[in-house]
Amino acid sequence: MTRTLLALCLFAATASAQTPQDQQPTPAPAPPPQGTVLFNRNQDTEQPQPAAKPAPASQETIKIPDAERNSLTFTAYDLDVHITPASSHLAVHARFTVRNSGSAPLERLALQLSSTLQWENLALTTPTGVQPLKFVQQTINTDADHTGQATEAVVTLPHPLAPGDTLDLSAIYSGPIEFSARRLDVIDAPPSQAAHADWDAITPDTTALRGFGNVLWYPTASAPLFLGDGAKLFQAAGRTKLQQSPATFRLRLTVEYVGDAPKDAFFNGRREPLLPITENPDTPVANAPGIATADFAPQPLGFRIPSLFLTDRTATPAPNNLITTITGNPDAVPAFAAAADTIQPLLADWLGPTPLTSLTILDHEGQPFEDGAFLVTNMQHPNVSTLTLPLVHSLTHAWFHSSHAWLNEGVPQFMSLLWIERTQGRDAALDQLNQQRIPLSLAEPAGSQPATTPPTDAQTSSSTPQPPAPEGQSLIQATDELYYRNKAAAVLWMLRSIVGDEALKHALQLYRRSGPAEQDPHHFQTILEQTSKKDLRWFFDDWVYNDRGLADLSIANVTPRELPAQGNKATSWLIAIEVRNEGEAIADVPVTVRSGDLTTTERVRVPGHSTASTRIVFEGNPDEIVLNDGNIPETTATTHTRKVVTH
Repeated sequence: MTRTLLALCLFAATASAQTPQDQQPTPAPAPPPQGTVLFNRNQDTEQPQPAAKPAPASQETIKIPDAERNSLTFTAYDLDVHITPASSHLAVHARFTVRNSGSAPLERLALQLSSTLQWENLALTTPTGVQPLKFVQQTINTDADHTGQATEAVVTLPHPLAPGDTLDLSAIYSGPIEFSARRLDVIDAPPSQAAHADWDAITPDTTALRGFGNVLWYPTASAPLFLGDGAKLFQAAGRTKLQQSPATFRLRLTVEYVGDAPKDAFFNGRREPLLPITENPDTPVANAPGIATADFAPQPLGFRIPSLFLTDRTATPAPNNLITTITGNPDAVPAFAAAADTIQPLLADWLGPTPLTSLTILDHEGQPFEDGAFLVTNMQHPNVSTLTLPLVHSLTHAWFHSSHAWLNEGVPQFMSLLWIERTQGRDAALDQLNQQRIPLSLAEPAGSQPATTPPTDAQTSSSTPQPPAPEGQSLIQATDELYYRNKAAAVLWMLRSIVGDEALKHALQLYRRSGPAEQDPHHFQTILEQTSKKDLRWFFDDWVYNDRGLADLSIANVTPRELPAQGNKATSWLIAIEVRNEGEAIADVPVTVRSGDLTTTERVRVPGHSTASTRIVFEGNPDEIVLNDGNIPETTATTHTRKVVTH
């Protein structure tokens, strides 16, 4: 298999160096008997123009600065996609809009596809027609694609593209997409792990394409990224999700098949049935060629990487209607259904009695993948006891949705913590919360971050993307899952301790019924203030709208004073406790006086780089002070104790 993949990569590199006369475009598929044109290789069917072919490739790679490659933001996609599973072939007529989100004019564009795909032509579309564009293809090294390389079209523009301006482009490209783990092979990943991680391909049995960071099946633009270079690849994927979340995406899909028609297509987690058109109804099904189509209407892309899956199996709802499965292993379905039944009371209690949709589970042996309420995972050898925890996260997506990543991913992570608390106890949940805090504490800023405010609607739709902070990320603009999952779950856990379970439950249930109002970044705060009857601006400013890092708490001083005995009451003490916060983020922290099983707790609010005091009356002889019970994420320890000296 390694030699085959190497041959494919060599073919891609050779093809990029061919002259226009050497290139042989793949013929367009024949239209169905009805005469409907499902795919057209002309750039504009109403005003056909001579197609611009790539210029002969230079012997040397054209050097393009990273800033230039990163200056392109895609704001709209409209793709006609033709897939031939039998030959692993993909052919696309793409219309897309790009914006110069950089600070300097662009005299050229650098557009990328998987290294096994080839650009056939590119054109500029204007109200007056189509203008072919000159371009050169080259192969660049990047792990944004599973082959470890990309085919880059360096496009010469007739006029520079000014910062903030957009261009409407169209392109035709094609080629095979087969299994490849070359990018993992070069860093000596074990073959079994490489195959488990890089499973994107078009094959006679399955089509699975996960997009940027896995396989570049649609036009993209990015500086080269490498798996061995820390987390830069994953961080770039997160920035791309945030920058291009407002982009609209339309997909018209055509699948060429022989025998039984494929059943469904899943694009960005959305399902559409594939409608078959058989060329000769009298031919036996096993030998009959045909075409199946699906049309995905334009929708905002949202905080995701575009993905496409095809399946030839029927989606089957479970009796509980909580999950729908697509699998060749029907014996696994009862275990998944039982796990969903077990989880359902928790989700109904916190998020509402019924889900917004059913969770669709596609059986696949590779590394799990999810997009909202669409889950791709291995359904072999299931066990209910091991299924429940991972399913909590996925099922939460069926109950709850937000256009803001910190809520859309943070709430499922929070529900997972609640499930651990319910099944294993509070200490186990706090331990898991602390494990999620450790990598976050390493990524959080060490110093003060400039104050910001939540983006307005105008800022959200602005032509200038919001760059990530040099250190740390506010939750409302987070692009790293350390923030929009780990920190978001910690923030929700803190809010639970501040407002109480019932107020938070009510707020989550109201929020999921908000409709378009939820796009306002302040909306969740507004609802939670209504249900809790508390002013929470101080909290959201430090923990959601800005990144102040984590708290850094300590017990600065403890002063006990014995109170005069009153009647038959036991001796009591008035204990003054001073708490210091060396961190930037404000903390509303519990302070507990303990003696054996007897405890008294008060909360104290400590701003960043400040101290605050509280006084606690304790009936009995105090033994120790406990600051923070694990609820507040800190830079180091999350619980602090000090013995009380009363003599």
